[in-house]
Amino acid sequence: MAWNSLDDVALAGKVVLTRVDINVPMEDGKVTDTTRIDKILPTVEDIIARGGKVVLLAHFDRPKGKVVPEMSLAQVVPALEAALKRKVVFGTDCIGAPAKAAIAAAAPGDVVLLENTRFHAGEEKNDPALAADFAKLGDVYVNDAFSAAHRAHASTEGLARLLPKAAGRLMEAELKALDAALGNPARPVMAVVGGAKVSTKLELLGNLVSKVEHLVIGGGMANTFLVAQGVEVGKSLAERDMAATAREILEKAKEAGCKIYLPVDVVVAKEFKANAPSSIVVVTACPEDGMILDAGSETVARIKAAMAHCATLIWNGPLGAFELTPFDAATNATAKEAARLTAAGHLISVAGGGDTVAALNQAGAAEDFTFISTAGGAFLEWMEGKVLPGVAALSV
Repeated sequence: MAWNSLDDVALAGKVVLTRVDINVPMEDGKVTDTTRIDKILPTVEDIIARGGKVVLLAHFDRPKGKVVPEMSLAQVVPALEAALKRKVVFGTDCIGAPAKAAIAAAAPGDVVLLENTRFHAGEEKNDPALAADFAKLGDVYVNDAFSAAHRAHASTEGLARLLPKAAGRLMEAELKALDAALGNPARPVMAVVGGAKVSTKLELLGNLVSKVEHLVIGGGMANTFLVAQGVEVGKSLAERDMAATAREILEKAKEAGCKIYLPVDVVVAKEFKANAPSSIVVVTACPEDGMILDAGSETVARIKAAMAHCATLIWNGPLGAFELTPFDAATNATAKEAARLTAAGHLISVAGGGDTVAALNQAGAAEDFTFISTAGGAFLEWMEGKVLPGVAALSV
């Protein structure tokens, strides 16, 4: 799919409606994590440097089409100003006279932030009238919110069809990284998929087996696949009613020539808590009163050996209960090896998803990955092979 970047559109003297994701965590009225704000800085600075006036469109929380004061974007203004080192003019609505007044009041170099787009019911309904009201405010549309691109909303899809459009720098980086990982990747490709339940990642697994040469399945979902193969997993988390589906995925992988990696040894404990007494056993020896909380060292060695021969890695989900020591060992060791291979120039590594980012940060591996997506649902739907409406609307 072809799309414009900021380099392809004229910005000088233009009002640039810029869709961003600054749905940041708050506590006691203050932003507790500025990551999403920091990510939009390159786009904002680039537009200003090229003579455009930046008008930010964003959602915050889930007001469900009603004005909810505690979900106002006004509370994000101090953190935005601190990150941007610029004055932020706030508009008390995202359409109409209040929005126009805020845009008119902004001096060159100022940034305008308009109120929560989800205060209007038409936002999540992709109402053409609301999209048209947005379009009246500006000259150019820039989407820098890949994390909201899986939603066909008025500010992410409808508006893109009404103005000259481009991907912002964060969106551009996401799209290029994802294309390098699954669209047109260097091969062989390995995917690491972990997490609790097979049922939440059925489409993902079904898509990947036809796209990658190596598929590592970890976390609680690996237990479901073990059950499907007749392995007893004691009190471990497993979706036994998904066993037939797991067998279908294994068969599909076999037909596609995709090698599946399941644990061959596991770390078992009797309690789900940090530092619970544990032992490593072969995968067929989980005791009836035990639960599998991580992959064992032999499993990690097999994954590392396969990874050494891969050119591309896509990662979504941990290999074990990474939030509890020592059941983070397999995730940490595998992540560090991926980071080492990437830093050495042997691997293109792309990761995404909330738990994944947390796990890679915890392992100290995130900085060496080629690209870490800030998106959750959008990253997952892209891995599932779905068309993202916000991305499709940028096509030229």
